[in-house]
Amino acid sequence: MLGTDLQNYRTAPFDARFPNQNQTRNCWSNYVDFHRCQKALDAKGVDTAPCEWYRRVYKSLCPMSWVQKWDDQRDEGTFPGKI
Repeated sequence: MLGTDLQNYRTAPFDARFPNQNQTRNCWSNYVDFHRCQKALDAKGVDTAPCEWYRRVYKSLCPMSWVQKWDDQRDEGTFPGKI
């Protein structure tokens, strides 16, 4: 998926796991997946560039106020998701 597809990326593509108009779960899943991906690849000491896909999708789908709240919760150790 990386390469020209990522460079031409404009908005989140259709994801069959989230077929409804409400994309809240899609937003949440991609936010959590991004941070899980980064954590896993950092632990292995490898490049985290493949994680950028998730970041671009959640930034496209999620209201920035949610992202800021979740970032603050992660910093405080109160984030409700498992990363």
